Amino acid sequence: MSVTQLVAGANCPVPREKLHVEVLLSPAQVSGAEVDISAFALTTTGKVRGDEDMVFYGQPRPGNGSVAFLANSAGRAEFSVDLPNLPPATEKIAFTATIHENRTNFGAFSSLQVTVKNAAGQAVLQVMLPANGMVESALILGELYLRQGQWKFRAVGQGFAGGLKPLAEHFGVEISDAPTPAAAPPPAPSPAKKPISLSKVTLDKGKPRVSLEKKSEGFGEIRINLNWNRETAPAAKSGGLLGGLFGGGNKGMDLDVGCLYEQRDGTISAIQALGNRFGSFRSDPFIELKGDDRTGAISEGEWLHINGQQWQTFKRVLVYAFIYEGAPNWAQTDGVVTIYVPNEPPLEIRMTEGGNSLGMCAVVLLENINGTLQVNREVRYFKGHQEMDQAYRWGLNWRSGSK
Repeated sequence: MSVTQLVAGANCPVPREKLHVEVLLSPAQVSGAEVDISAFALTTTGKVRGDEDMVFYGQPRPGNGSVAFLANSAGRAEFSVDLPNLPPATEKIAFTATIHENRTNFGAFSSLQVTVKNAAGQAVLQVMLPANGMVESALILGELYLRQGQWKFRAVGQGFAGGLKPLAEHFGVEISDAPTPAAAPPPAPSPAKKPISLSKVTLDKGKPRVSLEKKSEGFGEIRINLNWNRETAPAAKSGGLLGGLFGGGNKGMDLDVGCLYEQRDGTISAIQALGNRFGSFRSDPFIELKGDDRTGAISEGEWLHINGQQWQTFKRVLVYAFIYEGAPNWAQTDGVVTIYVPNEPPLEIRMTEGGNSLGMCAVVLLENINGTLQVNREVRYFKGHQEMDQAYRWGLNWRSGSK
């Protein structure tokens, strides 16, 4: 079937079925520019109804899931939009791109492409927005909208020089100016609803720790994601030692995520794919590893889920990552761990250091301090599990094993 090509301002009809919307940046990565791609479900006034109308990395399937964030990798994001099952009040879905913390503008890219596919996976339309000369750090790329009973897609390309804040406010979203998840002041008799924050909080050497206040209902489902650059390592220029170290450049990178946990009753153990210790979210130990990707095809990385409603049973949890195969050093992996706690900004910890002789990284330590959730950036590198265990005085006995 033919694919309709749209320029900014143009529109065309789309079938009323479950669609897939893919956004691609060219080039996929620009130094210093981390791009977040989101969707906003809007009413006839062009505004969101509430938090459930925002779809992004920290809230991938809100509401009834009719608009969902499916995949996210460097320079690419994918959404599904189930048009027949949208809430009746939703008459428009806007797709946006923002540069994290306004560190550059979209003029650093050459183009932005949006492709809409039908339920059969066939492309029905494509938008190419030239980015050269853009001074904005936030863009509305395009929008699905309902007009006289017919769903259409319009290429937009509208920019906001102020980044995320003016873009979100354009859709009726209140953005917190200070999204640091510190302990909140005592509640007023009738507290106002906390504004949602779409901004990440990066824990680094200058700001290594945050504390989330104790909640009577617990912390909900705490999701911890490990993601990394899956491109193949560069080929060695010669054989011998270097050729063996870099594996000839024909293997992709594979990182694994796991954790050590200590409960308040003294129980200690580990959750990881090695040894098939995947745990359980609903029952003890209330931590679960959501599978282990050996193919590299899952672009959203690997996930640990902690049952935050059972946070009172924990004393501490140490989240770690280790290079399973194919990566010569941590800087090349571009590894990042992101922690998602309901109603809090995502917490990001990057692993950009470490020598190629140390394949284990203790990334972040979660501690129960009188019911609070204290998040401590660690980013300490070790030869293996035993050395990391000893450094944190966990007390487990380790032996060689396989998946």
